[in-house]
Amino acid sequence: MPPSTVSAPAAPPETSPPPRMSWRQAWRVYLEPASLRMLALGFSAGLPLLLVLGTLSFRLREAGLDRSTIGYLSWVGLAYAFKWCWAPLVDRLPLPLLSRWLGRRRSWLLLSQLAIAAGLVGMALSDPRQALGPIVWCALMVAFASATQDIALDAYRIESADAQHQGALAATYQTGYRLAMIWAGAGVLWLAARAELGAVSGYQQAAWQWAYLVMAASMAVGVLTVLLSTEPAHRVLPPSRNLAEWLRGALVEPFADFLRRYGKQAVLVLALIGMYRISDVVMGIMANPFYVDMGYTKDEVAAVTKVYGVIMTLVGAFLGGALAMRWGVMRVLMLGAVLSACSNLLFAWLGGHGHDVTALVLVISADNLSAGVASAGFIAYLSSLTNVSYSATQYALFSSMMLLAPKWLAGFSGAFVDAHGYTSFFIGTALLGLPVLLLVWLASRVSARA
Repeated sequence: MPPSTVSAPAAPPETSPPPRMSWRQAWRVYLEPASLRMLALGFSAGLPLLLVLGTLSFRLREAGLDRSTIGYLSWVGLAYAFKWCWAPLVDRLPLPLLSRWLGRRRSWLLLSQLAIAAGLVGMALSDPRQALGPIVWCALMVAFASATQDIALDAYRIESADAQHQGALAATYQTGYRLAMIWAGAGVLWLAARAELGAVSGYQQAAWQWAYLVMAASMAVGVLTVLLSTEPAHRVLPPSRNLAEWLRGALVEPFADFLRRYGKQAVLVLALIGMYRISDVVMGIMANPFYVDMGYTKDEVAAVTKVYGVIMTLVGAFLGGALAMRWGVMRVLMLGAVLSACSNLLFAWLGGHGHDVTALVLVISADNLSAGVASAGFIAYLSSLTNVSYSATQYALFSSMMLLAPKWLAGFSGAFVDAHGYTSFFIGTALLGLPVLLLVWLASRVSARA
């Protein structure tokens, strides 16, 4: 039988700043092997997301689909919000042959990466003008496999370093993630634009097919990293006496452990997790349709939002990781929440400028810098909540809670824009971030039970 679990106390989230490092020590941690490994694995994690959400929405809008349909299709991303359902299997179940060869974490990483590549090939070969079904099913496959990769990768990251270094690993993970988003955002648009036939106007399936096939091949970065990496050290646990005992340890204990450690305060912690990124997630679904409707070309969107914007996110991620080590995670969470809500108002301002590349650059600068700070702080916060005995399952629960309500609400974003316009939509997403400020303040007073 698979091994059972043994609970162990996890470090509580910070209620006071940790001992201060020098700036030199704080920045030097990014050159450590664990950080560099997370850079490559972050690339593998970041590649699929835009291809089933952001970039796909650009592709579908260009193919003539209405905004409401695009909004509803964003529910494909709910696969990420329900990954906690199968996270216990990824956390505890070894894969035949693969786990013996690579170890539990790396075997699940490899399997999910190969499934992502296969799904992207299917999306490449599907034409949304002919039928939506094939591309939607392939997108679901990519999203499910990508969520599975996230489960294994989050556990791998948490088990690769102590709590003090999680901010740095979060930053390098975000760096790789954002580099992949440049490639899956700007790269795919650039590839599709270069492959277009000049004599043909409008949507060209052959161009998008070539771009998505290149994206599928790009998953080789993650595959090679997994094959060349080492499995993190993990506890040797006693075998289960029966199936019921294993199921209790794999499915029940990870959630019961969290409730035991936080008691009634668990509701507050989960509320913060569920609300923290709501402004960004709800707004992000309509960003690419907004660019299309404002008349921005593929090259302009690629250069400004997918390259320059991601660079600004990387700056924010590194800054957020360094600040988390010096100031503490909760202060960075508050800063990220304030900046994220304010940056959405800039999109409302942009809507009144028409096709203005300079204005787009200014808005993307502020929005992506704030997103980087918020993401680095939030990943470090989620990691601090996690008991290493249940790292994959508990982190999957937290990161799923982060997406459940925002992804569901984002599905109605296209219908809202059709009814009220982009300006009202962007202002509304900014207002969604106001309750987050109170939740961060309250959560900063929460501590886990020993």
